[in-house]
Amino acid sequence: MNTALYDGAKYSLWALFGTLWRMRVHGAANVPRNGPLIVACNHVSYLDPPVLGTACPRRIQYMAKQELFKIPVLGPAIAAVGAYPVDRKGSAVAAIKRSVEVLKRGGAVGIFPEGTRNRDGSGSAQSGVALLASLSGAPVLPACITGSGRANKFAKIDVYFGTPIALPADRKATRDELEAFSQSILATIRSLPQEYAR
Repeated sequence: MNTALYDGAKYSLWALFGTLWRMRVHGAANVPRNGPLIVACNHVSYLDPPVLGTACPRRIQYMAKQELFKIPVLGPAIAAVGAYPVDRKGSAVAAIKRSVEVLKRGGAVGIFPEGTRNRDGSGSAQSGVALLASLSGAPVLPACITGSGRANKFAKIDVYFGTPIALPADRKATRDELEAFSQSILATIRSLPQEYAR
């Protein structure tokens, strides 16, 4: 990751998102400032990765579909800020190993539990979040973005961060526990805007 480029892009995007979409961040104090971290977020728009990366106090690295890396300018740009490819039609083993390596070094990995963009919020949780949490021992930080699905109308964007959630550290989780953990993370993500509205 080119940290200077990442931080420069983040600074520029703050100005853009803050001006055009009046972006507000809620719960930034919940984000651990160091140590391994999985940031799990809903996904309704192509804007979500840069919005989440801009709002989060931590630098985040993402898995991105390998087709994006073949696009001129975009491919080298996302690689420079720490993104790495995943083959969504084949094996994801290499991307999972890369994610675990990032986490073992104390970095933060961004992941979208539904696996792809889901505009109506009715998708089910895939196994990726629980798998990474189990393999790395890293806590999961639930995050929710609202408004990005209406970005073309310059709707206000809000980003919410919950409190980190972790699998039991004293034993290996069962398959049923991993499934329940994935579903619990997704339910928490979807409930964050209501929690902050109280």
